[in-house]
Amino acid sequence: MKRLKILLLLWVASVSVMAQTEELDTFSIDSVDVALPWPQNVQYRLDSLMQSPLFETSMVGMVIYDLTADSVLYKVNERQAMRPASTMKLVTAITALDRLGGSHQFRTQLYYTGSVENHTLYGDLYCVGGFDPAFNVDDMRAFVESVQRMGVDTIRGRIVADKSMKDADLFGEGWCWDDDNPKLSPLSHGRDIEFLERFSEKLSEAGVVLNQIRFAESNLPNEAFLLCSRFHTMDQILQRMMKMSDNFYAEAMFYQLGAIGGRRPARAKDAAQVVKQLIQKVGNGKNPYRVADGSGLSLYNYVTPELEMRLLRYAYRNSQIYQHLLPSLPIAGRDGTLKTRMKGTFAEENVKAKTGTVTGVSALAGYCMSANGHQLCFSIINQGIMKSDSGRDFQNQVCNALCAP
Repeated sequence: MKRLKILLLLWVASVSVMAQTEELDTFSIDSVDVALPWPQNVQYRLDSLMQSPLFETSMVGMVIYDLTADSVLYKVNERQAMRPASTMKLVTAITALDRLGGSHQFRTQLYYTGSVENHTLYGDLYCVGGFDPAFNVDDMRAFVESVQRMGVDTIRGRIVADKSMKDADLFGEGWCWDDDNPKLSPLSHGRDIEFLERFSEKLSEAGVVLNQIRFAESNLPNEAFLLCSRFHTMDQILQRMMKMSDNFYAEAMFYQLGAIGGRRPARAKDAAQVVKQLIQKVGNGKNPYRVADGSGLSLYNYVTPELEMRLLRYAYRNSQIYQHLLPSLPIAGRDGTLKTRMKGTFAEENVKAKTGTVTGVSALAGYCMSANGHQLCFSIINQGIMKSDSGRDFQNQVCNALCAP
C-alpha cells in the first residue's frame, strides 16, 4: 500500500512536470518530494529537472556523489566526453596540490654578475622568471631597492631575461585567435611580458643610471649571485585562479606541473602528462579525455563529469589537498564567479564550486551539504546551449534541489 501511494504521488508529479514552462526557475520544492525519504526526494527533484525542454536541443552530463555515504546519488551521461570550460581549473588545481603541495612557491628572482666599483656595477642583472602570475608593483620595487642596497647608482652591462623555465609558446593549443588570451611568459609584471623594459624604467626613476643599457635573453650563468627573490604562495595563486577564474594564473600553475623535477623548458605536454598520471590514479585512465591546457580556454580539452567527480572525491579524502582547495572555490551568493548566483535559495552560501563558460558550454563542479548533513560533490556540464544563462539556471536549480530539505 505504501509503495502504491508513492507511485501515485510520482504519477501526479509527472503530470505536473509536463505542464512546466520552458523557464527552469519555475521549479520549486513541492509537497510530493517532501513526502519522499532521502535520497529518493532529491532523485525525484533531479528527475523533474531533466524533463525540461532545454534538453530537446542540448545535452547535460551530470553526476552527484554522496561523500558521506560513499555512493553515487544521481548520474546521467556521466561518462560522456565533454568540454569542461573553466572547470578544467579544478583538474589543474587538484593535480598541483597533489604533486606540488600547498607550500609550493611561485618565484621570480634577481641575480647579478661582475663586480661593484665606485657605485657602478660592471656586470649584468639577470631577471629569472619562475612563472609567478602575481608579480606586482611591490615586487618590482623590491627588485629596484635590492640594487640600491648594493650602493649601485650606475650599471654598465646588460639587463638579461632568463625565461628558460618554460618553452617559447605564448598561447595554448586550441585557443581561439579572437579571444582576449593572456600571453604565457614565465617572466611578467602582472600580464605585461615586457618585463625588462618595466624594470629599467623603475631603475631610472629611482636614480640608477643605465649607460647604453642593452636587453638580452640568456640562461643564468653559474657564477651569478642572488640579489633578490620574490614569491607568492600556492594559496595566493589559487584564490584568484579559482574565485575569479583567472586563466593566466591557471596556466602559471599548469606550467609548474610541467617543470616538476627541474625539467627545462616546461612544456604543456609535460604538464598534461602529470595530470594524466593523477587521472590514472583516481581510476579514470581508460575513459576518453584530453588535457590541452590548465585553464579550460582550449577547445581541445575533453573530460567526463565522472572524472571531475572522482577528482573532487580524491581531494575531499586528502586533507592536504582539501584544506587548500575548498577555501579557494567561489561561494554561491557571496563571492567570485558565484557572487550573484543562487541568492535566496537553499544553495546560497552552501555551494562551493568552480564555474565554467565557453561558447556552447556551461559547467559547474564542486561541493555542497545536503539538508540531512551529508557532504556531496558534483559535476554538471551543459553542452550545446545557445545561451549560457540556460545552463547556469539549470545548475542553480540542481544545487537548490541538492540543498533543500
